[in-house]
Amino acid sequence: MQAILPSFYLPEDYQNALLVGRVWRDAPHNGPAIVALKQGVVVDISSYFLTMADLIDHPEAAKLINEAKGESLGSIESLFENSLAEPRRSPYLLAPCDVQAVKACGVTFAVSLLERVIEEQAGGDITRANALREEIQSLIGGDLSRIQPGSKEALALKAELQERGAWSQYMEVGIGVDAEVFSKAQPLSSVGFGSRVGLHSSSKWNNPEPEIVLAVDAGGIPRGATLGNDVNLRDIEGRSALLLGKAKDNNASCAIGPFIRLFDKSFDLDSVRQAQVFLRIEGTDDNFVLEGSSDMREISRDPLDLVQQTCGAHHQYPDGFMLFLGTMFSPIQDRDGADQGFTHHIGDRVTIHTSSLGALINSVGLSDQLPPWKYGIRELYKHLLERHQITV
Repeated sequence: MQAILPSFYLPEDYQNALLVGRVWRDAPHNGPAIVALKQGVVVDISSYFLTMADLIDHPEAAKLINEAKGESLGSIESLFENSLAEPRRSPYLLAPCDVQAVKACGVTFAVSLLERVIEEQAGGDITRANALREEIQSLIGGDLSRIQPGSKEALALKAELQERGAWSQYMEVGIGVDAEVFSKAQPLSSVGFGSRVGLHSSSKWNNPEPEIVLAVDAGGIPRGATLGNDVNLRDIEGRSALLLGKAKDNNASCAIGPFIRLFDKSFDLDSVRQAQVFLRIEGTDDNFVLEGSSDMREISRDPLDLVQQTCGAHHQYPDGFMLFLGTMFSPIQDRDGADQGFTHHIGDRVTIHTSSLGALINSVGLSDQLPPWKYGIRELYKHLLERHQITV
């Protein structure tokens, strides 16, 4: 495994970044705490915000965070070390969101569009992928990244492909009017930095999906961003798009973190639009290494358009939501033999990094062999009542 300095886990300009997150604390608290990073020190600010959703919604969150005088939980280096330890030690990082819905957008990059069509045509069979890739590229022609979804050019291409019997449901959401937006994970089910991410045990063709994730308030306004791994089971979704729920939402199949960086003068939605996201996969059993990157400037739909397609008069999120913006990176490098493409091995370490948000690191396991998800909304409310001595 490549050695990584703790500073790599943070934004390059972390001294100027407004970073908030959630950690698990053992006795006497025995539950999650809201924290902020202040001059390299992790500070518990739970007395100011009951939940992360409350923090994201608060109109003066930045002011309160800067003024907060909470308990010190030690250095950021210690927090990262605790989070990567086996077993982890308190305090350790959780996913930075809590009661928010976790939504995701698919097929927002031309490359991911091509790969989804390949999955569909292959019916989940990895051995057919390479041949189909050449055939479909030849059939589609041109550079799909230049086509504006819903434009006259896109509709003309749709008509042509329909006439040739080559239209796909993935082409519909890739270059059509409507974006694909689906529910990725339940509130409080996402895992954070250092946790293991889960693959369904029946999947034999899968990969990570490195993405930027927006933290959106109850009014539908993006308030910050973080990193995410939208773990993808290519064979299951490839068999049928109606299996999207099974392919996307399993125990520990969604990783978010390490922190939410709130928007301010030094980091805003334009920073997200210009970001480059890097991926590194390291195998523990075969010394396999794969690296790639996603350039957000190549996204086919603007992040704000994706937010508005998710939330508005047609659908409200009173607790806010986290929104995965999609990935252009679908690894195809052969790993287990010629024309076998890429799939995870148990124990892989996945690192997702961007200079403005830091790094999200997780190892890979099987969903049915990882710790089951037991801490839900009722447990959170019980913890909040006890910690803040609230009587009902």
